[in-house]
Amino acid sequence: MTIAPMSGITDAAFRHMLLKYGRPDVFWTEFVSADGLFSRGKEKLLPYLKFIKAEHPIVAQIFGSNPDLFEKTASIIEKLGFDGIDINMGCPDRDIEKQGAGAALIKNPELARQIIRAVRRGAGKLPISVKTRIGYAKNEISEWIPVLLGENIAVLTVHLRTREERFNSPAHWESAKQIIKLRDRLAPGTLIFGNGDVKSLERARSLAIKTGLDGIMIGRGVLENPWFFSEKSPKTKERLNFVIEHAKVFEKLNKHNLDKKGNLKNFDSLKKYFKSYVAGFSGARDLRDHLMKTKSAVEVKTIIKDFLKP
Repeated sequence: MTIAPMSGITDAAFRHMLLKYGRPDVFWTEFVSADGLFSRGKEKLLPYLKFIKAEHPIVAQIFGSNPDLFEKTASIIEKLGFDGIDINMGCPDRDIEKQGAGAALIKNPELARQIIRAVRRGAGKLPISVKTRIGYAKNEISEWIPVLLGENIAVLTVHLRTREERFNSPAHWESAKQIIKLRDRLAPGTLIFGNGDVKSLERARSLAIKTGLDGIMIGRGVLENPWFFSEKSPKTKERLNFVIEHAKVFEKLNKHNLDKKGNLKNFDSLKKYFKSYVAGFSGARDLRDHLMKTKSAVEVKTIIKDFLKP
């Protein structure tokens, strides 16, 4: 069982928290732009590729549409010591698609092939994987998935929705067996992972058995419950102490990014986690509203400790 690479979510601080409270079998970074690593913004992107020894095995996910830059990026990732490289071919974000990247590659299979081959040239011995969807506007499993399997990648993860469905309809887990049959015929050595709407480890295990998939990738289920992989159901106090700790870890890992007043420039990016963590108990809404106004881990701690007072 593994956590999905999620933009703005699976950063170093979140991964550090999972190391302590419920680690997946494999870690994945946020996706990183192959184009961006060779632009003026390179220095802002390199921190996305930092990790610690305890996070192994860890896979770096990248996106883009330029095969030459993919090859160069793969070489960088190999030198950084990652355990694998994943190519994003499923992100439905319009800004990503405008670059010809993410889910746009479903409509451009020849470029998808070129990108995989370019990554292989730059990756050395690192295994290569792809994360995609079952199609763009409709189910295109029989046309699209063989393109990827034909490249003999190590792992293919399929989000069981189309690009047009984004996250708005139930995942089509009934489609998994069709993908497995294609794999067995075209690329027996490729592992197939499924992704979409998995809210518990019990459900993940059940789906793996029912579908024959080699693994299950969990996204928003882990964000809603960082104890997901430990199968623990924390009480409110434990959940809120987790929020405090996450804020402290986030500050520690981003201490290089301070404004003139000594505050973190990117502290607001932490607040998306508050929306998921602080929910489902009496007073959660008011507490969440207060936390959304904080500017430091100290403020987060003060507000939560006041809330927890008897």
